[in-house]
Amino acid sequence: MADIIKEVLKEIPSNVDISDTLFEGANIVVYTKTKDFFLNSNGVIKKIVDSIKKRVELRPDPSMTMGIEKAEEQIRKLIPGDAGLSQMIFDPQRSIVIIEVEKPGVAIGKAGEVLKDIREKTLWVPQIKRTPSIRSKLIENIRGVLYENNDYRRRFLNKIGKRIYDGWTREKRSQWIRATFLGAARHVGRSCILLQTPESRVLLDCGIDIANEQDAFPYLEAPEFNINDLDAVIISHSHLDHVGLLPYLFKMGYRGPVYCTAPTRDIAALLTLDYISVSQKEAKDSIYSSTDIKEVVKHTVVLDYEEVTDITPDIRITLYNAGHTLGSAMIHLHVGNGLHNLLYTGDINYENSNLLSQAITKFPRLETVIMEATYGGKDDNPATRKDSENELVKIIKETIEKRGKCLIPVLGVGRAQEIMLIVEKSHKNGLIPEIPVYVQGMVWDVTAIHTAYPDFFNSLVKKSIFHKDHNPFLSKIFHHVGSQKEMKEVIEGGPCVILATSGMMTGGASVEYFKELANSERNSLVLVSYQGPGSLGRRLENGDGDIRISEDETISVKLKIFALKGFSGHSSRDQLMNFVKRLDPKPKKIILVHGESSKCLDLASSIHKTFRIETIAPRTLDAVRIR
Repeated sequence: MADIIKEVLKEIPSNVDISDTLFEGANIVVYTKTKDFFLNSNGVIKKIVDSIKKRVELRPDPSMTMGIEKAEEQIRKLIPGDAGLSQMIFDPQRSIVIIEVEKPGVAIGKAGEVLKDIREKTLWVPQIKRTPSIRSKLIENIRGVLYENNDYRRRFLNKIGKRIYDGWTREKRSQWIRATFLGAARHVGRSCILLQTPESRVLLDCGIDIANEQDAFPYLEAPEFNINDLDAVIISHSHLDHVGLLPYLFKMGYRGPVYCTAPTRDIAALLTLDYISVSQKEAKDSIYSSTDIKEVVKHTVVLDYEEVTDITPDIRITLYNAGHTLGSAMIHLHVGNGLHNLLYTGDINYENSNLLSQAITKFPRLETVIMEATYGGKDDNPATRKDSENELVKIIKETIEKRGKCLIPVLGVGRAQEIMLIVEKSHKNGLIPEIPVYVQGMVWDVTAIHTAYPDFFNSLVKKSIFHKDHNPFLSKIFHHVGSQKEMKEVIEGGPCVILATSGMMTGGASVEYFKELANSERNSLVLVSYQGPGSLGRRLENGDGDIRISEDETISVKLKIFALKGFSGHSSRDQLMNFVKRLDPKPKKIILVHGESSKCLDLASSIHKTFRIETIAPRTLDAVRIR
């Protein structure tokens, strides 16, 4: 495949003027100065794709495109008025125009006729994106970073393609695959796995343990890990225990690709920025800066679910829905020419939630699974999601009747939006009175990102977001809290529900609210997330009555504390076993990670006894030969 561009060009008619041929990651882009060929290639490109089994895109040479001002004027005429056109972003180096609209289907037109008209009249390649229902400054900033650096991105993506197609460059005395567990082995937090083949070095996740100050980071000093040899990083989802250390890699000089879904990229940027902010508020030194996060964005390649792409000469990946949080993905890796197929689940939820569809279990090929065991213990079968919903509604109702406030610490991603849906539905059905629901800063920002990617939701939520009048996140009961002044007004105001991060109460607004609300029996604290060992949330869950916040500050806890386990984005013990049962094809080996030691060992034993599958529960820094 080293001469793949020559193979592509051989198939293009000699009378066609090809000005450039570049890689965009694993994709190949052909630029032409022949207008008729761009508008109608008569099946030539399709024939090439069928032959080489790679994605090939035809674009006009940038010199051919209509001037930006005239093109914008023409596009505004062509896009139907009821499409709700909001903005256009031109990428002149790639001859692409991003068109943001409220109704993509209307903007595309029947059988793509509107897009075809735009191509013919402007010679720009139009791409339609949905305008978020709630304006997201972060998404605007991310798109700004990408288009401000579009010339760099073009060179960067071409460099990735050359690495993929330049052939196998390292010596191949044997074919093998090895995984080194740099974190989250018999432990929850700091997920990080180094996957090695004779040809490639790939990192699966790069997280931190926010509840553990002594062992917060994965072991990047392990002898197997050399940042200069790293080919790619793949991120399963946006929670800090899976992505929180990624900007540090860029601080240390990494400039290779990061693969994930678009929602994961956006939310990860927000959460890592918030991590810096929380560190500064707690007078701690931040391990990276916003500049490093910007570098992450510049080097991220986003993929849709079930989109297949090569990332190194011998590794091809496909992302599948994990059901855990918006854009969360299980990572399927096809290694070598049919050598081995590996699935890294990241965090999975094998149950339909209010937001998402359950994790999928059917794959083209499968030999080894690296799987989470967060709730892998025999007793880890909490109340059902429905029972927890009913209990939450009951707690809110009783708290409001006492003229109190209900504080719900949430993970900003997923858990917060699910609680919002439950509260909105309960209010609409008359189960709770119309009281304000205050959504603290970052939770609101994450919710705005959610509305930009409705295709990642389950069908019911997706449908409601498509209709502005029925969008649950735009309900009048929700109020954004964005400043200390507004926060003070909430604390001094009347009965309400407060959604604030962090979910484990390791910092953030939830701790600030807790300090103010803890001394009143009228108030309630509802824990709906996993509470890590040592976290403030775990101490409260265990019934600690006097909480020492600092050397000078101790709080006597009088508010009512509730822990509801049924909202987890993780699978219960029974769901994990059911997930394994339904895996198709049945794997030969399962490696258990992301769980406390007893839970990993318990689940490993049960899977082996029940399904006769080889199981391993490695320790941190263990290296396992997968093949």
